[in-house]
Amino acid sequence: MTVSAAPAAADSRAKLPTARHYVMCPPKHFAVEYSINPWMDPTSPVDTELAMKQWEALKQTYERLGHTVHVIEPQPGLPDMVFSANSATVIEGRVLGARFRAPERAAEAEHFRRWFTTRGYRELVMPSRINEAEGDFAWTGTLLLAGSGFRTDPEAHAEAQEVLGVPVVSLSLTDPRYYHLDTALFVLERGERPQIAYYPDAFSAGSRRVLERLFPDAVVADADDAACLGLNGVSDGRNVVLPLEATGLAAQLTARGYEPIMLDVSELRKSGGGPKCCTMELH
Repeated sequence: MTVSAAPAAADSRAKLPTARHYVMCPPKHFAVEYSINPWMDPTSPVDTELAMKQWEALKQTYERLGHTVHVIEPQPGLPDMVFSANSATVIEGRVLGARFRAPERAAEAEHFRRWFTTRGYRELVMPSRINEAEGDFAWTGTLLLAGSGFRTDPEAHAEAQEVLGVPVVSLSLTDPRYYHLDTALFVLERGERPQIAYYPDAFSAGSRRVLERLFPDAVVADADDAACLGLNGVSDGRNVVLPLEATGLAAQLTARGYEPIMLDVSELRKSGGGPKCCTMELH
């Protein structure tokens, strides 16, 4: 079923960017050596040099916009470590680490735990439930939207609420192409009146109703924009970094007063990743 976007309510608020702190990991060892989502084909050639160039362009874009990028050292044998968003959720200095479903990625969690520990983070908890961090957790400034269905356990949502001390809204993903919440939804503006963009067909009927109730003025993406992982975007409240192909979504955002910045992430998409997958935010 395709859900058409309702006309957006007029929003006279100026779109104001805020400086962000991000954690990124260079794709020095990037490869598609296994398949843990429908995007990954180990028989398809991967250009690690091109992936590095695309990652550098993303990092430089953030820095040009005035954001701070912290870089963690990549580790051999962990080709998906570039997708730093999956390794921790950080809100107001509290850190909830990750516990991966796929054994191929399990060791990533410890490297990120050490990174936080050596930088003085004291309120750090490693989860008891499978939890793929910002892959399935999106902070709106008032609520933590939490996905499940393919990776993160539903029970991890309650654990996140307990550790991070913020209210959690559970959402069910139903399309294996959109295996993480951050492939189907991202936050455009945080605060008392948060704004999101999302692809309704990635969610269960009940979750769609929840999103419609919470975010009646959301930007609703179509199937074409979802299919290029256009919802794997990163917003600072005004500037929105998107995959190059997400032209329909970019047009909607421009009409709302946002500034889309289109980047080529085609090589990273071979593992089912995009701008957000490569970007952990220190909220």
